Amino acid sequence: MNRKNFISAVLPISATLKAIGKGEDITNDSDSPVIIPPYLKKGDTIGITCPAGFITQADIQSSVLKFKEWGFQVKVGDTVGKKDFTFGGTDAERLKDLQQMVDDHSINAIMCARGGYGAIRIIDALDLKKLEKHPKWIIGFSDITVIHSHLNRNYRIASIHSKMCNSFPDDWSKAEPVQIESIESIRKCLTEEKMNYLFAPNANNKTGMADGELVGGNLKTLESMAGTKSDINTKDKILFVEDTEEYLYSIDRMFWNLKRTGKLSHLKGLMIGGFKVKKDDEGEEFGKTLTEIVLEKVSEYAYPVCFDFPVGHQKNNVALKCGVMHRLSVHLNECRLNEIRS
Repeated sequence: MNRKNFISAVLPISATLKAIGKGEDITNDSDSPVIIPPYLKKGDTIGITCPAGFITQADIQSSVLKFKEWGFQVKVGDTVGKKDFTFGGTDAERLKDLQQMVDDHSINAIMCARGGYGAIRIIDALDLKKLEKHPKWIIGFSDITVIHSHLNRNYRIASIHSKMCNSFPDDWSKAEPVQIESIESIRKCLTEEKMNYLFAPNANNKTGMADGELVGGNLKTLESMAGTKSDINTKDKILFVEDTEEYLYSIDRMFWNLKRTGKLSHLKGLMIGGFKVKKDDEGEEFGKTLTEIVLEKVSEYAYPVCFDFPVGHQKNNVALKCGVMHRLSVHLNECRLNEIRS
């Protein structure tokens, strides 16, 4: 190879290595518009499946009754009631059930019955070509962050981050208002209502206003997908994160992962949801609060940051349309997240 050709070949590699060293996103995922699945009308069908953890037939009945009360039909998948250790059936069974629901044109939305763990074990084998041609809403959170991120990154299909069947109360008369409102927000998402949330300010917020595509989910799950083809692209987006049962040092490590992979550097805004933090072992205290961990990582950026957004492993876990444009407004006296439509 002559010197000129050698230099031409080396320069792109050098640029790539430089980008990696800075934690920049060097993948070539599409910037094409997001596909919004058709909204549901009365008589449409919601399928229920278990791509991750197991759930019993009895434990989905409250959600089934509520879906029917909303005017929808329900198709229960084969994995509901199955159990393979912690999973809702074997990998093959969970893949087959989800694939059938994706391919079934009579099903208009797919509710994941619960989270837990397992979606990552089947996501690469899932064929989503038919979903591109006939998109439908896929609903869930926690471990289902895998599916939301994979859909957004590779297929640009919007999805709904929300409570699942295991969060519907058996006795609605004893449910707290925030739990009922959170579940009702699923119906609103599915039926084309424009989503608007007003939530309380936090003294540690970084004020400002930003428009961007909404992405995010469970922080540990997002970290586990770094470098994979399901890795979330956060450039020019509003990112929301939540987590549960993690030590502060682990949360700190996860936020360092976001920073070092470039996921914090080109955001439009950041929303911190619910975090249930494990108590540090005596004598092994981490020394920083969740707020301090976050503010340390975003100190150099000018975009708005809000704490205590009502999303996560908690009763107040509102439905969010992943991939859809929103406006985040963080002010001293109030905070708002409003869906934007052209």
